[in-house]
Amino acid sequence: MADVNYPYFDYVFHKLSEHNASMESVFGRHVHWGYWDTPAEATTHDEDFAQAAEQLTTELTSLAGVASGQAVLDAGCGFGGTLASLNERCERMRLTGLNIDVRQLERAQDTVHAAAGNEIVFCQGDACSLPFPDASFDRVLAVECIFHFPSRELFFREAHRVLKPGGILALSDFVPSAWFLPAAWLASRKALSRFNYFGHCDVRYSVARYRALAARTGFSPLVQRDITRHTLPTYRHLKALLAEKARIPGHTDLAARLVPVLEYLGRAKLLNYYLMSFRKPV
Repeated sequence: MADVNYPYFDYVFHKLSEHNASMESVFGRHVHWGYWDTPAEATTHDEDFAQAAEQLTTELTSLAGVASGQAVLDAGCGFGGTLASLNERCERMRLTGLNIDVRQLERAQDTVHAAAGNEIVFCQGDACSLPFPDASFDRVLAVECIFHFPSRELFFREAHRVLKPGGILALSDFVPSAWFLPAAWLASRKALSRFNYFGHCDVRYSVARYRALAARTGFSPLVQRDITRHTLPTYRHLKALLAEKARIPGHTDLAARLVPVLEYLGRAKLLNYYLMSFRKPV
């Protein structure tokens, strides 16, 4: 089983248990970055971030070509927000959410319910050892979680196995530039995880390395889209959320130091936010 020690989720759950309205609005549905068509118009209002997080989901599912009548697996499904979005927008869907953290699954099961004609199932499991038969899904998604997986290669091989011929794997990830790769290898060392508010994160996969991975695992790359500019207002929201009114002393102090570093890396084009898609050949 993969490591599920991610302090940021402990913080999210703590604030949700306090019925914190900001946390419910910002991360109660989607637990990922936001996407703004016009970043300069972003505000720090909770509703603005919630809409941007929904837009990032729409961007990724559109990239994946998700449409009514499909079977979709969301690996690392969080609170089920991506499947909730598809459930609201599509018909005749067979939607499956997989996560290794039981707490996240329990919230997903409590908050996401299938619309008429759709089916939604949430199950616990490891994304690198998917508990599904071969050729089960039309689409496999991994929204801002693949850097937590113990092996991208194992996940790609499993995604290839459970996809139908012609199926698409789509994901979002933080992708280092060539200049940042040496630092990314250092930052990804498991020995440093205890100093990382976001838990163990492997941010060593450049675009070139992803293309090589796709070739090894039988995928054809479709799209590699750098959307860093559209996600940068996320950091302003995170800093506001981690301000004094939402702090947990000794718990969020590290996050408050890490967020400006991540913002700098994004603005300097050293660690970029990508949407990617890959097709399993027919």
